[in-house]
Amino acid sequence: MKDGKSSLFKVDENGLTSDGYSVLDRDCLKSMYISRVIGILITAVIVYLICDSAESQGWYPEEVRFWLGVLFIVLIAYWAVSPIVFYKRYRYRMDEDKIDIRRGIVYITHEMVPIERVHQVDVNVGPINRAFGLADVGITTAGGEVKIQFLKEDVAESIASKLNDKIVRMLKERV
Repeated sequence: MKDGKSSLFKVDENGLTSDGYSVLDRDCLKSMYISRVIGILITAVIVYLICDSAESQGWYPEEVRFWLGVLFIVLIAYWAVSPIVFYKRYRYRMDEDKIDIRRGIVYITHEMVPIERVHQVDVNVGPINRAFGLADVGITTAGGEVKIQFLKEDVAESIASKLNDKIVRMLKERV
């Protein structure tokens, strides 16, 4: 520890942590917050419709109103804090033989995918990410799919291209 802060979250000028992981661009926070706002609005509409329906049928005790309000406030607080925590904890690294992704908000997930197990690589750009020039790299294996999320589009394309090149090279070596 230096100056009372952990070196776990220190990032150099190249966007790498001390152990060689890449971190996300800050633009991903904007994308995450817009997604959260949309989620909050959808949740608010659903809660309103449930409450309106219950009230029109004469069933809407004050306790239900209170607990729905508490639940909604807790969800808003979680949605407000979670992008920052996700951003600070998200790390990814690709070397010659594996892709390594660490992420999580409450639970930290550490996914390691051997490149020799990769079947397909694609780049996905949703409407919110597109507005900020972000994309996800989807990596499909026999065991499922892993995503490297919220990358700049050029970084995502570069990672996908490198992975595809490695896969083709490995296939050629096997023949």
